[in-house]
Amino acid sequence: MKLSSEFLIDGKTVGLNTPPYIIAEMSANHCGDEVKAKEIISAAKECGVDAIKLQTYKAETLTLNHKSDFFYIDQGPWAGQYMYDLYQQGELDWDIQARLFEYAREIGLTIFSSPFDATSVDFLESVDCVAYKIASPEIIDLPLIKKVARTGKPMIISTGNATVSDIHIAVETALQQGCSDIALLKCTSTYPAPPSSINLKTIEHMKEMFHTPVGLSDHTMGIAVPLGSIALGATIIEKHFILDRNDESIDNFFSATPDEMKALVDGAKDVYAAIGHVSYPTISPQAKKSIIVVEDISVGECFNEHNIKVLRPGGGLEPKYYDQIIGRTAVKDLKRGDVITMEDIGSYKI
Repeated sequence: MKLSSEFLIDGKTVGLNTPPYIIAEMSANHCGDEVKAKEIISAAKECGVDAIKLQTYKAETLTLNHKSDFFYIDQGPWAGQYMYDLYQQGELDWDIQARLFEYAREIGLTIFSSPFDATSVDFLESVDCVAYKIASPEIIDLPLIKKVARTGKPMIISTGNATVSDIHIAVETALQQGCSDIALLKCTSTYPAPPSSINLKTIEHMKEMFHTPVGLSDHTMGIAVPLGSIALGATIIEKHFILDRNDESIDNFFSATPDEMKALVDGAKDVYAAIGHVSYPTISPQAKKSIIVVEDISVGECFNEHNIKVLRPGGGLEPKYYDQIIGRTAVKDLKRGDVITMEDIGSYKI
C-alpha cells in the first residue's frame, strides 16, 4: 500500500494539486464555554474556512497530576505552570463537543478533532468524526496512530520537531493498519513562531519524499507565512482561531482573529490562482519602445545619437535596431516625433 496523492474529507478533495484546504483550529480558545465555542464555529464559517478543528482530551489523558519538577513547565509562553493545570484550562467537556459536532453540521461546516488517547478516539467515533489530526507531540505515539488508522478515516499528521525517521515510522505505522489517506503538516513547535524558524522549503522536500499532500500548521503572527507556503506547494493550512485576542485563553496570543482568517482565506485563493503553470509568450508582444526622431532630419542626413532616441511608446522600429541605424542616411525628410520605419533608412554615407 502506498500513500494517496489525494483524498476526500467530508466530500472535499485534499490533494497535491488542489486549492488550499483551510482549517481553523479552535484549540483552547473556547475558554471552556459552549456558547463561545459555537460563536467561534459560526465565525469560522463566515470566514470561509473549509473546516473547524477541536482538540479532544482530558487533562488526565495527557499527563499526570503530579507537582514535581518533571511535570513543571519552566520555559516558553506557559512557563510557571504544571502541565496538568495548563491542560485543565484548555480542555472542553466532551458532552459539549458532541453538541458542537451537531451545530457545525447544522450550519454546513466540516468539523473534526485531534484525539490524544484511545478513549478520545472512541468518543470521536461515536460522533462520526470525518477525519483525524495527529498533533505534533503525538507523532511518536504509535499506539494512538494505530488506533486512528484503524478507523479508516483520513489522517493529518503534524510533524513539529519530528525527525525524518519519526515521520517515516508514523506514516509506515498508519499504512500497516490500512490507512493510506494521510497528509503531513510542516510545523514549528514554537508559540508564536518567528518566520525565520519556519523553513518553508521543507514542504517541497516532504512532498518529494512522501508523494502525499503536505501543508502548514502555522504558529506565526499574521498571515504572510501561510500565504507564502501556498506558493511552495502547501495544500493544507491550519491556523489557530479566536474571536478576540483579548479573550482569556491560553492560546490567545498567537491565534488569528476573524479579520485575519478572512484575509487568509481570500489571499489563499489569490495565491493559488496566481501559481498557474510554466508559461512564456509564444509570440513576442508589441514592443513598448520605438526609435523616434527627436530633431528634424533632412533627406541624406545621417542618423546619429542626437537626432534619434529610444523612447516610449512602441509601434515603430524596435530598439534592437538602434546600433544598426546610427551612421546610415535618411531616404526622406523626417520631422521631430516621427516614428522610424525600415523604409526610412538608406545606406551608410560614404
